[in-house]
Amino acid sequence: MEKIAVVGAGQMGSGIAQVSAAMGFEVSLADTDLDRAASAKAKLASILSNQVSKGKITEADRETTLSRIRPVTLSEAARDADLVIEVVTESQDVKLRVFAEMDRQAREGAILASNTSSISITRLAAETRRPDQVVGLHFMNPVPLMKLVEVVFGVQTSKETLDRARGLAQRLGKTVITSRDQPGFVVNRILIPLLNEACFTLQEGVAPLADIDLAAKLGLNHPMGPFELADLIGLDTVLSIAEVLHRELGDDKYRPCTLLRNLVAAGWLGRKSRRGFYLYDDKGRAVRAALEQS
Repeated sequence: MEKIAVVGAGQMGSGIAQVSAAMGFEVSLADTDLDRAASAKAKLASILSNQVSKGKITEADRETTLSRIRPVTLSEAARDADLVIEVVTESQDVKLRVFAEMDRQAREGAILASNTSSISITRLAAETRRPDQVVGLHFMNPVPLMKLVEVVFGVQTSKETLDRARGLAQRLGKTVITSRDQPGFVVNRILIPLLNEACFTLQEGVAPLADIDLAAKLGLNHPMGPFELADLIGLDTVLSIAEVLHRELGDDKYRPCTLLRNLVAAGWLGRKSRRGFYLYDDKGRAVRAALEQS
């Protein structure tokens, strides 16, 4: 594999494009229109400039990485790629449409991958004419910093596809784990119930928001509290995954907390909307708790 197409130029897609280009891959970065893809590359250029100023990379590294990323439209993203990875919103309907289009565009032999954090790889594969060449590549956020990638195999995924996907993730400098196609896979099967239970703990008035975050950091040795992490992930994404777990596993222990549903309904989605469990300034720094329950 030498050419990667990333479909979806948001935070995760841009991160995957950055890491892939830095490791020597030619990357096509696509979004709903060319302007959005170009804007994502411009934002990435700014991030890399900041890394240069901090001495983390050289200017030559920056220029080389950017030279390998080509903004494209959705209609041309997958044409000559060895691997096409979908990184769109965590909605099964949206992903199914994107997968069908990726399958039409991609050359014979190209692997189709999804960065989904909960949606069935088997179901996505069934939307294509190459189900044996479909796999999950679940990167963690933020992609350049987080070492783990979950490689998820569906019912139809061939051993060759699984091995190639695992090898790609390792070439990107990631530590790889594999998971069967079960709701939430490994990371979110563990994480989302924890975040959801933190919401119940807050909703029931067990402790103030900041104290719950502090308890996780100092009592469990977590680097971030559950509300800080939920805001980073995006509360809409947390809710979406919780709904998948509840629906697919059929166990009420996974039912999403009403408080989480209400924040999403209000449009308070975390850092990306500058308000979630915390309020954020224009640089993405938490200013104070947005909810003052005690």
